[in-house]
Amino acid sequence: MGNTAIITGGSRGLGEGMVLKLAKMGYNVVLNFVSDRSKEKAYALVQKIKIEYGVDGLAIQADVGDYEECKKLVDAAIDKFGNKIDVLVNNAGIDNNLSFLKLTPEKYTRLINVNLMSYIHCCHLVMPYMVAAKEGCIVNISSIGGLMGVAEQVDYCAAKSGVIGLSRGLAVEFGKSNIRVNTIAPGMIWTDMLRGADQAAVAVLKQGIPLGEIGEVDDISGCLEYLVTAKYVTGQTISPNGGILMP
Repeated sequence: MGNTAIITGGSRGLGEGMVLKLAKMGYNVVLNFVSDRSKEKAYALVQKIKIEYGVDGLAIQADVGDYEECKKLVDAAIDKFGNKIDVLVNNAGIDNNLSFLKLTPEKYTRLINVNLMSYIHCCHLVMPYMVAAKEGCIVNISSIGGLMGVAEQVDYCAAKSGVIGLSRGLAVEFGKSNIRVNTIAPGMIWTDMLRGADQAAVAVLKQGIPLGEIGEVDDISGCLEYLVTAKYVTGQTISPNGGILMP
């Protein structure tokens, strides 16, 4: 039935680009979407990879901030494509963009549930299948915010730092099972979210990038392709950020 990849937050932005990359690499792709307004876009993306790349796909409505919803996503992938999951990409994410003093417990708990706990949930659900197969690749999408402090992004930075720690811990524990776990921590990337931001502020931030440009979605999906195929790379964090941060 071919190779299978699961990607959370795959219906738009970086996720959409990574779905297309995985499909081009020959993977059947299972992705989730949350809201009804994303349903049409998610289904259209599945049709696109079928037509353009000859692979199969599946879009499941699931809020991965909840463990049972993560299980629904993974179970759907197993039911359709069998019990061998080759690649897991944890990409789901939200932000609040609020001063820490203005954050409510409900808002930061929701963000942590989506941006960190969903990653733990999906890894917990997928790992037994990878251990049984004695191989697998997990790529967790963090952010440059997980490597540096960002004002009015305290909860986001905390979650994204946690993602890096999750990847490292899993890489050590499951390396003996030939399972590789790595992190991508993007810098500023042209997505709908960035295009909808204050462009004057974006221009100021751009001036601080040594390469002088904001990254493209393809820069992240290209990084994903490398990590999926790099058989001797695990526990690493790669940050495509144009040089604005050099950890």
